[in-house]
Amino acid sequence: MRFRTLPIFLGFFVMGFVDAVGTLVGFAEKEFHLSGAQAGLLPFFGFIAFALFSVPAGVVADRRGKKLLLAASLAVVLAGQLIPTFTVARYELLLGAIFLIGVGMAALQVAGNPIMRDVSAPGRYARNLTFAQFIKSLGSISGPYLTAQLIALGFAWYHVFPVFAAVTLLTLLLVAALPVPETRGDMVPASVGSSFALLAEPPVALAVLGIFLYVGAEVGLNSWLATLLARDFGMDLGTSATRLGPGLFFIALAAGRLLGSGVLSFMGARRFFLVSALLGAAGLGLLFLGSRPAALAGIACCGLGFANIWPLVFSLTVESRPERSGALSGLMCMAIFGGAVMPALMGLVADHAGVRLAFLVPLAAFAYLTLLALGSRGAAGTMPPPAPAGASSRARAQAGLEPASGP
Repeated sequence: MRFRTLPIFLGFFVMGFVDAVGTLVGFAEKEFHLSGAQAGLLPFFGFIAFALFSVPAGVVADRRGKKLLLAASLAVVLAGQLIPTFTVARYELLLGAIFLIGVGMAALQVAGNPIMRDVSAPGRYARNLTFAQFIKSLGSISGPYLTAQLIALGFAWYHVFPVFAAVTLLTLLLVAALPVPETRGDMVPASVGSSFALLAEPPVALAVLGIFLYVGAEVGLNSWLATLLARDFGMDLGTSATRLGPGLFFIALAAGRLLGSGVLSFMGARRFFLVSALLGAAGLGLLFLGSRPAALAGIACCGLGFANIWPLVFSLTVESRPERSGALSGLMCMAIFGGAVMPALMGLVADHAGVRLAFLVPLAAFAYLTLLALGSRGAAGTMPPPAPAGASSRARAQAGLEPASGP
């Protein structure tokens, strides 16, 4: 691992803090005497920020550079974290802070995912991005556990924000001192219009749809697994169903991302994409068998299969058009809004056909991802073109066609 990747990995750890918003919903509901719908505005404000600001952030990355956007996004996240650090007198202030954090996190994703390519050794982009997602998982896990620990020590739930702010400030300082030889964009400056124009290219549109469906499937599982285990197998919703549903899923997700960074040392990214999609689809299929052991095995398979879809689709797409990395990153981060759409669709299916059949929604998403992975193995466009005959193994590794060797 090269030293200059460390601040970027720390940036991914900060990205995971946004997942703590879901943990804070119950505390905010009690603190401000809110209805469920009012408390639900917290995660919604985070998702809507991705929909509104990802593409403009991609334009900034193309025009002004990814490092500048990375530093600016960390500053915005820090500003949002400082608001509840000093006061949570009104719910409106907390909503404003979460929205500001969401804006910063959207830009952080847009800058952080492609800048990893600029600081990675040849052929290491997909592997480093996969490992970065594991680091992000640790940030996600730290939110609920840190909040619970602070409360056990006698602190209020909102005291998690100054801890987050301290880590974000450290990351900002390290990024500011980091030299980054960036891949330059097009000679013609990017715009919001030219970014959306990339969707006219079928490989880009298919990849963006894949990200939309993947994020929606992941959030959908996190939202409905505990309910499935409670209703189908009689588990307690507040304890065993939660631990063995979303809890097991996130543990497997983190483990899969750690394993994935090693697998990419000897397996090409295209093949690993197909393996991951098939494993995720198989895990979802096990949820329909009506057996508790099969369901738990399916949840673990889902975590392992879901783990590497995002970094694989993202890295393979950016490798195909590195000169448009900012615009492509903006489009794919905008697709994170799928996390607000597909869980609601699963809810509609659950209301009319039962919770188990609601999992047909993520299963359909993974059927699409499997087809996308199969297509990527036989077509250029979304994935990098083949290296010329006689090219060195290092050149082929840079193109992503075979795993790299060496640091």
